[in-house]
Amino acid sequence: MRNERDLWDETMRVGSRTSTQLAQTTLLRSVSRSFYLSIRFLPAQLREPIALAYLLARATDSVADTPGISVPVRIETLKMLSDGIQGKASRDVVVDLIASFVPLQEKTSERQLLESLPDCLGWLSQMEQADRNDIRGVLEKITHGQMLDLQRFDNPQEIRALGTAADLDEYTYLVAGCVGEFWTRLCFRHVQNFARLSEDEMLALGKRYGMTLQLINVLRDAGSDLRAGRCYFPEYELNAAHLATSQILSEPERFQPIYRTWLEKARAGLECGMQYSRAIENRRVRAATVLPALIGARTLSLLANAGAAAALQCTIKVPRHEVRAMILSLAITLASRKSIDARWKRANQKDSASIACI
Repeated sequence: MRNERDLWDETMRVGSRTSTQLAQTTLLRSVSRSFYLSIRFLPAQLREPIALAYLLARATDSVADTPGISVPVRIETLKMLSDGIQGKASRDVVVDLIASFVPLQEKTSERQLLESLPDCLGWLSQMEQADRNDIRGVLEKITHGQMLDLQRFDNPQEIRALGTAADLDEYTYLVAGCVGEFWTRLCFRHVQNFARLSEDEMLALGKRYGMTLQLINVLRDAGSDLRAGRCYFPEYELNAAHLATSQILSEPERFQPIYRTWLEKARAGLECGMQYSRAIENRRVRAATVLPALIGARTLSLLANAGAAAALQCTIKVPRHEVRAMILSLAITLASRKSIDARWKRANQKDSASIACI
């Protein structure tokens, strides 16, 4: 009987695959290097449904973000694409619908992703029913969130803010919190003795974890979002600071207290991600699950060190060598709880030596 290290080593190798699986793996690696690295930790029975859900979500995101096409057309296309995912529209309809979007993608990987949609929908139709239903359920929420975002920020020439913190919670749940729930349901179904906590407890933690990871994206991308007419920070908080959305980029020091408050909220939310990860019994799933929390914690430290002024002017990311070190540590230690706690402490250290502004 093979031990856990044998299984781990097997996970980290590229085995024999069908041509379709290999093509999807290559596509996944091209559209998200970090997610591809995380998913390689997972047991085989989890990789396919999670990879497919991710590819579909990235495809809908590409449609939502395509420049050169009006917002109403993008919203209508998302509705039809959602129908295709839900099995309410044929693959041919989806192909015809997105044809005009493909050449407008700036990155080759994004063009290939949209071109692969028929194959992805075919893959979805072959999934076992429970997995297919969960994929459709999470994509329904994600596409709803994307359409809501387009409706709220339909004029890039005018910076609009979300009204309240509840609106931000709704956004982060629809595009990421629901993914934490999706991940949890899959793991309880496919992984024996998945967690020490109950499914309801893990669903609640997974939801908060996903929402927090999206909040970190909001904090990291605040500058580029503002330049695109989107402000995810609640208007009532800006009003209390007598700060207009148009003043944030030019007067970042006045925005700093609001930014710092949300940084701390994100840090507290990541504690739920760590609690979620520590509760997982399967080491491979624990490694894949905790990696985003470690990267997220390091991102928050870098953002805090940089301050709002620097964070609004450029994109600050964790350097690749640090991410590789995290992955190597998880592999070598088999994601032991002691090792991930040590990595968590290190990720939260406040220093400015590793800031990478791109």
